[in-house]
Amino acid sequence: MFDTLSDRLTSVLQNLRGKGKLTDADIDATAREIRIALLEADVALPVVREFIAHVKERAKGAEVSEALNPAQQVIKIVNEELIGILGGETRRLSLAKNPPTVIMLAGLQGSGKTTLAGKLALFLKKQGHAPLLVACDLQRPNAVTQLQVVGERAGVQTFAPEPGNGVGDPVDVARRGIDEAKHAQHDIVIVDTAGRLGVDEELMKQAADIRDAVQPDEILFVVDAMIGQDAVTTAEAFRDGVGFTGVVLTKLDGDARGGAALSVRQVTGQPILFASNGEKLEDFDTFHPDRMASRILGMGDLLTLIEQAEQAFDQEQAEKAAAKLGTGQLTLEDFLEQMLAVRKMGPIGNLLGMLPGAGQMKDQLAQVDDKHLDRLQAIIRGMTPAERADPKMINGSRRQRIAQGSGVTVREVNDLVNRFFEARKMMQQMAGRFGFGGGSATKRKKGKKGKKGKGPTQPKVRGGFPGGMPMLPPGGAGGGMPDLSQLGGGMNDVPGFDPSKFKLPKNK
Repeated sequence: MFDTLSDRLTSVLQNLRGKGKLTDADIDATAREIRIALLEADVALPVVREFIAHVKERAKGAEVSEALNPAQQVIKIVNEELIGILGGETRRLSLAKNPPTVIMLAGLQGSGKTTLAGKLALFLKKQGHAPLLVACDLQRPNAVTQLQVVGERAGVQTFAPEPGNGVGDPVDVARRGIDEAKHAQHDIVIVDTAGRLGVDEELMKQAADIRDAVQPDEILFVVDAMIGQDAVTTAEAFRDGVGFTGVVLTKLDGDARGGAALSVRQVTGQPILFASNGEKLEDFDTFHPDRMASRILGMGDLLTLIEQAEQAFDQEQAEKAAAKLGTGQLTLEDFLEQMLAVRKMGPIGNLLGMLPGAGQMKDQLAQVDDKHLDRLQAIIRGMTPAERADPKMINGSRRQRIAQGSGVTVREVNDLVNRFFEARKMMQQMAGRFGFGGGSATKRKKGKKGKKGKGPTQPKVRGGFPGGMPMLPPGGAGGGMPDLSQLGGGMNDVPGFDPSKFKLPKNK
């Protein structure tokens, strides 16, 4: 969504690097380029003016002129102001003291309200809640059926007493939905309301009537991030006509300019609570202004990547893998388990895109094919347990048998085995360098008098790190993985970067 804006801002700020001192002319030129980048991205003009004014005011102040690295200080200022536009701090849902918590969804038709209702229900269910979906969109054809299907996929109940398609009173259904939630002990109610093709009085009156009937704790305005400046106009109309307490951005995975999404928070004054970036029910998460600003500036989003890995990787398996790193005992079975965990985290290109410096290799990331991992899985599953445990025993005849059983060529089997050995060697070297796994169990350092000293102990691993991190093949593995050596270039530009915040494992 923000690729074009990210490219422009990264290019503009890149020109500042290498300058030991910034003049007012340098700052004015940079501000002008940033203004053009924001306007081209469809950011609302009032928001752009305020943003540029704040950046110029701070950039010409003492915090830049007295800094040891003025260029990096300007990047820090742009990052902080961008976070301010997006809301500043992460805002969570406000839950009612006395359940159920009522969440009402509002927005235009086609903004993705019904699908988002299922995504939100699944998100809350994973947090231990018992949500109930209430079908109050009784006008759009098959809207009730769609909500029932989405609810079934999410594993939550749907209250739909009316068939819809123009039949039934949505206000009455909303009231009965609250009663049903209290009776069945659901602690959260998600009310899906009807949308229109445009903002009109009938839409506003119906939404206001439902609001008055159920007294929701949260009214979430669902915005299609691809509709441009209409997003701001519609948001203002809903704010004045019905009112809402938060915004949800949908279709962030689209290829539109998306700058209008940056304007909603600043124009309406209401925070962005959630963001949806895919079609699957799992493609939904809390909106973090600081992380989004970091991604727009090409600094990556390591915190989200780590959180996804912690959810996908089994802690016990990660600890076992970490224990094997230093001794070089990782097997193809471990490799297979890691690949399966990686697939749970989402498309590989999206994961790699969260790493700092990924913007420099967008063309390579766009060519990453997840089917490559499927072929690797097929090859490994075509091996016997003994072959997975000891790949050295896979001779020519065995490789031919594996290729025939997995539907690939012998060359692909050779590539996998050879690259596995390369990856295992690389991981073993990294383990020894950073203290994970402690190097070979047979090697111990000697003291000054020739006595054997104690080797480093194994670190305790939390979540999926470090042993649970995917041991992907080196760059260029059959065209499936890009060369990752270019990544990480943006880490030095991350303002206030503190590795301790990532909760990485400590050597003990």
